Amino acid sequence: LMKTDEKEWTAKADFTCHAHTASISSVAASERFVVTGSKDETIQVYDMKKKIEHGALLHHDGTITCLEFYGTSHLLSGGEDGLICVWSTKKWECLKSIKAHKGHITSLSVHPSGKLALSVGTDKTLRTWNLTNGRSAFIKNIKQNSHIVKWSPDGDKYVVVVNNKVNIYDLETASVTGAVTNPKRISSVKFLNNSILAVAGDDETVRFCDTGKEKWVCEFKAHETRVKAVDSFNMEDYCVMVTASNDGFIKMWKFQLKEELESPTLLGEVNTTARLTCLAVWKPSSVQQIPEEPATVATTSNELAQELSQTKRVRIAREEIVLEDESKPKKKKKDGGQGKASKK
Repeated sequence: LMKTDEKEWTAKADFTCHAHTASISSVAASERFVVTGSKDETIQVYDMKKKIEHGALLHHDGTITCLEFYGTSHLLSGGEDGLICVWSTKKWECLKSIKAHKGHITSLSVHPSGKLALSVGTDKTLRTWNLTNGRSAFIKNIKQNSHIVKWSPDGDKYVVVVNNKVNIYDLETASVTGAVTNPKRISSVKFLNNSILAVAGDDETVRFCDTGKEKWVCEFKAHETRVKAVDSFNMEDYCVMVTASNDGFIKMWKFQLKEELESPTLLGEVNTTARLTCLAVWKPSSVQQIPEEPATVATTSNELAQELSQTKRVRIAREEIVLEDESKPKKKKKDGGQGKASKK
């Protein structure tokens, strides 16, 4: 929980839960829910409106390696079992289970339209999935193990990370248009807008890459030890980047996304005293929807988030039609309801 109405932001733990029996490997947030994936082979769901554990999703065999929501209606999960599971967030049912890779799935990313997903795995392939029918649309042999794949916000390009190298792909041609190399292995990337990509790796520095010009445009020292994860969100007239380090610190940075990028200024930090593995920003879009939200959150950020969610809603409505259509035949319950969340 971040207090944002002061010059220096403060952060405090708002909701703590020991839901897993092993370390957490992935985390994702939507409008209402936060999900965590673990080496204990389960996905735990938390209802952020009620601040409670909602239940566990059991379908994967092995570590959950990646989680991503699209819209408010669906969640995708990938694991060491090579499966991509598509979950409905209404009943938390597994709508589809796709055997996506021969090896482990290391990362997945959903196109902003909700119709396509990309995945990479230890079988050295990059795969494109048609989410309306759950079929493979395209397989590219990339000859190396990639551990991160990410669509740009406009969906016209995507990046594939192999060790310390970011390869930039064009959607139309599905070929590499350029690449940048980080000094150390990359642990996390985040598009701050459609061209600027924040890159964190096994050192203390966060670097910004211009994916259009295919070059580094800014770098700054973020932590005392290596940076494990990076995420961001927009305020009225600036961007906030959140970084997490191996040493337990989470820091919040403020910067302007303009032509000449300047190093961000520190808004605030918190020592979690935990060994951090992953990070996600949960940002509610309206006070009405979450009445429990304390008044310390700036109303301006809520107003902005509302605008953002309205523009997204048009997209989500279109996605839902496609997917609801697909899930009409209710024959997919062969797992005996195993895919449902166990209510607590």
